[in-house]
This record gives sequence, structure tokens and C-alpha cells, in this order.
Amino acid sequence: MSPFLLTRTLPEDATDAALRADVLRGLTGTPKTLPPKWFYDAHGSDLFERITELPEYYPTRAEREILVGRSAEIASVTGARTLVELGSGSSEKTRHLIEALTGLHTYVPVDVSESALTQAGQALIAERPGLQVHALIADFTAALALPRTPGPRLVAFLGGTIGNLPPVERAAFLGSIRGLLSPGDALLLGTDLVKDEEVLVRAYDDAAGVTAAFDKNVLTVVNRELGADFDPDAFDHVALWDARNEWIEMRLRSRADQTVKVPALGLAVEFAAGEELRTEISAKFRRDSVSAELDAAGLSLSHWWTDSEGRFALSLSTCR
Repeated sequence: MSPFLLTRTLPEDATDAALRADVLRGLTGTPKTLPPKWFYDAHGSDLFERITELPEYYPTRAEREILVGRSAEIASVTGARTLVELGSGSSEKTRHLIEALTGLHTYVPVDVSESALTQAGQALIAERPGLQVHALIADFTAALALPRTPGPRLVAFLGGTIGNLPPVERAAFLGSIRGLLSPGDALLLGTDLVKDEEVLVRAYDDAAGVTAAFDKNVLTVVNRELGADFDPDAFDHVALWDARNEWIEMRLRSRADQTVKVPALGLAVEFAAGEELRTEISAKFRRDSVSAELDAAGLSLSHWWTDSEGRFALSLSTCR
């Protein structure tokens, strides 16, 4: 058996169809929105890598600190023989876990990018002979079927990405993850924590303007893929803390009255001066809220680890 398998569960045209549906729904809704997943073309991914290195952006460093310090404990508690990573990307952060999981048989990275999956999977096999990598080209927010692999399984959803989902979608997502787990399996979840508003806003509106470029990149993607005529310079990047919902919102604020055409969808979209297009929410959590959401999905929180400054948490939960 080859140590690297790649399975496509998304149709070849799924990305284009999903973009069209999201843009049509988002630009005709009130308020106007675009989902954050469309930030991440090649340029957007490069920009995000730069964001993770900015002094204002603490989540990546905080999560890495926990993984470095706690991976051995996570490995001991779970005894995982299969590691499933949702939204794996380059699989860089997961290497600490993979090194600690001495009994690991199979790594299942799940991502929409075939190139990222292939590059990361082959690199891991070279570093760890004997490891099986079964990569899935899939949208982890949709119904997901995992390959038959040895248990126990550890499903990892890192980076605080769970916070990009609104509460109703978050509940459905956690319920779907519960459906993938058998007794003895576990979920490792990364969550950014509620903290001082100034710290949070700076993390999403850095002084160098990298996050602003990242935010506006979604307009470039829509222009390229759907023939739209967004002028990114006609919008300002805005990051706001919503204290009631306890999440950060990233928005693009129109600098003037303008009309944007999206020929592929037959749309002409009016923006008033000052009107905002929401591009991301990033919910922040407390231990009690994480525990309650897991419990509602049929999962029991068993372990909770934070970084040394209490900014970010990794939680481990098992199915009931």
C-alpha cells in the first residue's frame, strides 16, 4: 500500500459553484456579507502567513506554545492511532502532535487545496517513514466521511477557526463532528479566548496594514473568478469588537456611493458611502461557553489547556 493516498470528495467544479452561491447570497443580503474562506487564494494564504508573524497577532504563537508544551500529554491521554486534521493547510502546527503520537498509524489531513495536501503529506512521509497519509480534498463544513483507519482517532480543529462560524452553524458543525467519533475517539479544539478589546482589535487591524490587504483580497478573488469590478481602494478595512456577541467583525467600508458589477452573476450591486460589507466574524470564547457548546453536541470536555498568558485554549473532548 502506498504511504500517500489522495481522495477527492469535492466535484471538480465545486469551488466555482460554492463561490457563485456565496457571492450571490452575500451581496444581495442585508447586511452584505462574503464568507472568509474566499480570502485564501495563493496570495491570500501568503498574506495570512505574514499575519501570523505580526507582533499584534498572538493566536498562532499562543496555540503553538500549548502544542509544544502539551502534545506529549495529549498523546498519552488519547493514544490516537489516527489523527484527522480539519483545514490542515501546510500541516505545520500539527507536526508537534505527530511527533508526540508515537503509535500513530495514519494521518488524515482534510483541506480544499490539493496542492497543499500533496506537498504537506509527502513531506511528512519523508520525515516519518511508516506513517500512512490519507488526504481528503473536502469541505469540512459539509457532510464528511472519513476513511477506514485504526482507532482510537483524534480529530483536530485548530487555529481558532471554529470562531468563524456563526452560532447556529457552529452547533451543526460540532454535531457533525460528534457523528464521526466512536467511543474512545476525541476532538482537539482550538479556541481564542475573550480578552481586552484593544488587544483583540489590534490583532485584526495591524499597524503595517497586512490584515487590511488580506481583507481586501476577497474582492480581488471575486474580481478574478467572477469578472467583478470591485476597486479594493474604494473600501476601507474595519475591525470592530461586538461585546454582546463576543466576536470580532472584519468589514470593508465603502468610501463613496458606488455600483459594483458582477457579470458572471448578472448583478449590479449598489453601495452607499459608509456602507459596510462584512467579511469575517471571529468569535472569542470562555471555558464555560466552550463546554456548553460541546455538551449540546454530545461531547464532554475532559481537558483544558491555555498558553502562559491565558489568551488561547486547546480543549480535549470525548463522545458520550
